[in-house]
Amino acid sequence: MTTGQLARLLGVSPTTLRSWDRRYGLGPAVRVDGRHRRWSPDDVAMMRKMCRLTATGVSPAEAARLAQRHARPADTARAPGGGTPLAAHEAEAEAVARHAQAGSGLPLGRVRLECRGLARAAVRMDGLEVQQRLREAVAVHGPALAWEEVMAPALRAVGRKWRSSGERYVEIEHLLSWHISATLRHRYVESAAAHGDRRALALPLVLACPAGEYHTLSFEALAAVLADDGLTVLTLGGAVPPDALMSTVRRVAPAAVALWSQTRPTADLRLARRVAAARWGVRGARSSSPVLLCGPGWRSPTDGSADLRQAKSLREAVRVLTELQRRSAPVR
Repeated sequence: MTTGQLARLLGVSPTTLRSWDRRYGLGPAVRVDGRHRRWSPDDVAMMRKMCRLTATGVSPAEAARLAQRHARPADTARAPGGGTPLAAHEAEAEAVARHAQAGSGLPLGRVRLECRGLARAAVRMDGLEVQQRLREAVAVHGPALAWEEVMAPALRAVGRKWRSSGERYVEIEHLLSWHISATLRHRYVESAAAHGDRRALALPLVLACPAGEYHTLSFEALAAVLADDGLTVLTLGGAVPPDALMSTVRRVAPAAVALWSQTRPTADLRLARRVAAARWGVRGARSSSPVLLCGPGWRSPTDGSADLRQAKSLREAVRVLTELQRRSAPVR
């Protein structure tokens, strides 16, 4: 395999591969005619190991050392206690990853190691590694913590970076956003299917963004957390027209309606009050759906209505919506 082919396979630039060879001796074992670089299957496996370790936060120098030892285990001594060299290397790599503080080129600050590894993979434009990091974070920590401490900090760092660098990093934000959305939606679908029997008996929670609001990732995280907890969720997504939202409320009789607004121009308080005032059900036994305002775009409601609430965080939104669904009638 040529250097260009390997770079495309790994999602890194040829310059990065040449730099790793020059700095750490991480090059092909054999060169054709002594000059042309050709990467064998063992070389490719070594470079995959290098990319995986750096994506978890291991410094490039330490990752190169471990990748080389992984590629040539026969050249190393057996581990104490009779373990194989490869097992010892994996344990060492795991220990290094727990303590590594290698940067990603993004203004991350103090974050979880998983967030740092996710950011490094995103900067390299390694979509497969980004998706793997996201799946692992959700599987290990659940969607709430994965969103708050892994996904959201990485997104904020990328956003700060491209705003301060003439939009040079906008493609990284798009890549990261797409994979985060895919991960959250997949978790929602899996959880909803797993709790199908319980969901059939509950009034749904309707999640929607007002017209003009297209920032949906936070709401997708909320939907994934609620579905993970076994709640019935009906998600309409971004930029829902007012009449469509009102029609939905009257048709499905939700236990509550959550409206997400990222910015003040899309925080339509008149729409929120209209939804809260809507009545559904048979004549003589009509009811209404409480409305929960979510996101930084909303100002505090001023009418004091018991049917209009506000959540300042993901955890608070989950708590309030869980309470509202459990208080609703068990069947329609």
